[in-house]
Amino acid sequence: MNTHADEGLNPSPPTATTEFIKAVRARVGEVVVGQDEVVERLLISLFTGGHLLLQGVPGLAKTLLVSVLSKSIDLAFNRVQFTVDLLPSDILGSEILDPRTNTFHTRKGPVFTNLLLADEINRAAPKVQSALLEAMQERRVTIGTETFELPAPFLVIATQNPVEQAGTFELPEAQLDRFMLCHRLSYPTPDEEREVLRRNSRLGVRRQERGAVAKTEFDVLSHEPVGTINDLVTAMEAVHDVYVSETFTDHVVELVNRSRKHPALELGCSPRAGIALVKASRARALIHGRNYVTPEDLYRLAEDVILHRVRLNYEALADGMTGPKVLRELLGPFGDSLRHSSRNGAAAHGRVS
Repeated sequence: MNTHADEGLNPSPPTATTEFIKAVRARVGEVVVGQDEVVERLLISLFTGGHLLLQGVPGLAKTLLVSVLSKSIDLAFNRVQFTVDLLPSDILGSEILDPRTNTFHTRKGPVFTNLLLADEINRAAPKVQSALLEAMQERRVTIGTETFELPAPFLVIATQNPVEQAGTFELPEAQLDRFMLCHRLSYPTPDEEREVLRRNSRLGVRRQERGAVAKTEFDVLSHEPVGTINDLVTAMEAVHDVYVSETFTDHVVELVNRSRKHPALELGCSPRAGIALVKASRARALIHGRNYVTPEDLYRLAEDVILHRVRLNYEALADGMTGPKVLRELLGPFGDSLRHSSRNGAAAHGRVS
């Protein structure tokens, strides 16, 4: 990480990376209406190698978003539909006995890919969810007595229904902490929803054998990628050229430590939260055409990085406290300073020529 603002800085991100980001966003926009913030979070995860959890009620295009992203970049992609009867071996793989030779051979599971979509992850039992812990943290999988490295890059994007819905389980804290971001999707605006309806009404039907089926948005996904794995690697390298000042690092450390001391929280942020804030902020800066982070990046990402890592205690829940309320209190003591620094842009975080 650079320690001086004037060392090794370019005035803007590489042109090729900027065009790559525009192309991916344009491709997603051909299929999904709105959801610009979600697309930004998907790109942040891709550029940092951090795992992403998308939370929302059914029907908000979570699976469609990940599917179109996987087809926009030339990456290996696998999808696992999590259900209550799913087994760890259905994800990781297993050893299979060959009766002809009386020896075992390994059958690798769908986790051996670049982009793994864990669809409705909280509908599987906790032991199945925990099967991903080693893969998400160490990028490797142990099957029997053998350990296998996962392909590079490797990224888990999981979708989750609200825990209040029937047939769902809470994710273990150890797994939640391994998700760099947890983004909560909201309903589209009326204008966006009108456009969704217009597009859907134009889909028509698709002939299949002797019959036909009504087309869905999945039928219009283009299979021609707009970027290669080399474009992604270039973007990942560009993220590490984004400058992070000592002032920004101090803000991150203070915010994380406040979560551990807040009286309403029985579980505060782990060191992974601070690492995630810095990584995600660098990627967001790159996406917005900057080669330096600003407090605005921290402010915009704090909810996605922090809320799924903290847990309210019983007294706070009884008093009607919520995670967003606590987060506002955590940001409050230095919120004015952060907002003022954001308006000053690069001046607060090192001069960029």
